[in-house]
Amino acid sequence: MTEILIKRAYTEPSDHDGYRILVDRLWPRGLTKAALGLDQWAKSLAPSSELRKAWNHDTDRFEQFAAQYKDELNQNAAVDEFLELVDPMPTITLVYAARNEQANHAMVLREYLLEQLKLR
Repeated sequence: MTEILIKRAYTEPSDHDGYRILVDRLWPRGLTKAALGLDQWAKSLAPSSELRKAWNHDTDRFEQFAAQYKDELNQNAAVDEFLELVDPMPTITLVYAARNEQANHAMVLREYLLEQLKLR
């Protein structure tokens, strides 16, 4: 099964990262494409702008955000296509720019993707 890692965009890429995917809707400030070392930018997997703005990275509302984000992912046709792509890969890294490393959308996305891969 695919190992799914998460890493801040501002952390150096490493050889262990495998296939690196930016999962933010917006490009990380101050970083170049070369500095990120990305293989893909999957904007379509990021939370909608409306959901992201409503949450506003408020840790007290993280559980509510996570549930709403999973609902969005359940209705997102891009998820199946993405799973087809990453299923055979040994390691992927979801790259995100949020400051909070304990409560961010990449954590929710990782958990969601792992659940979906188990169902395959």
